[in-house]
Amino acid sequence: MKTILAAVSLFAVANVSYAKVAFQLEGDVTQGSLLVGKTSPTSQVFYDETPLKLSRHGYFTFGFSRDDVETHKLYIKAKNGEDLTQYLTPKKREYNIQKVEGIDKKIMQPSEEALKRIAQDSIQIRAARAVASDNIDFAHGFKAPAKGRITGVYGSQRFYNGVPKNPHFGLDYAGPTGTLVKAPAAGIVTLWVPDMFYSGGTLIIDHGHGVTSTFLHLSGSKVKVGDHVKQGQNVAMIGSTGRSTGPHLDWRINWHDVRLDPALALKLPNFHTYKKK
Repeated sequence: MKTILAAVSLFAVANVSYAKVAFQLEGDVTQGSLLVGKTSPTSQVFYDETPLKLSRHGYFTFGFSRDDVETHKLYIKAKNGEDLTQYLTPKKREYNIQKVEGIDKKIMQPSEEALKRIAQDSIQIRAARAVASDNIDFAHGFKAPAKGRITGVYGSQRFYNGVPKNPHFGLDYAGPTGTLVKAPAAGIVTLWVPDMFYSGGTLIIDHGHGVTSTFLHLSGSKVKVGDHVKQGQNVAMIGSTGRSTGPHLDWRINWHDVRLDPALALKLPNFHTYKKK
């Protein structure tokens, strides 16, 4: 058995074929990035010893969290007995940090009733994101779900009275209430709730293999749970529901429970798998 070690540039595509181990990897090796890979569909793929779902065309995916500084092992075992190993260390990013003082503590602390709602909302969201379907819509690239000025970016964080709040994990688009929101990639709707405590109207679309898009603060939905949607299809409307300071779309991407940067996902190519069906 022969083991191949290959290195990936921080901002480059890996497209190699060593010792009959076909391998292609798209995406930035940086914090918050979604990566999409391709190998022989008869191979086995492991990420830090955990097996990754492999499509019948050989596609797989994984991602790095906001603060990931670990070196990860990507291991491919081909049916012919050959191996390929890559070690990936995401590049560290600098995030926008804001410090705000003088905030009333009552505003910062939700009531007991609100905390119960928040917990129930979290359970529903986790369940919708736990879906790991065989869809490979994540391999067809992503397009912006809305037009408008970008008002919030992934990774930014605020400190209120010296207390750190959760980082912002979305890409925010400003727009009037009722502005149409389009599906950034095809998929299946796994959640629609019009009135979550923090996020208000919340819609989740499963793009396959644990990759999901979440849309927050919506004023309404044009789809329902179980619907198959196409890339570019109108799925919802911008709003200011939940804890929002004004009408906008907060778009988020996850790989299972790993929160990713939608702006980086927009850079991924379309593998055009449809023509292979």
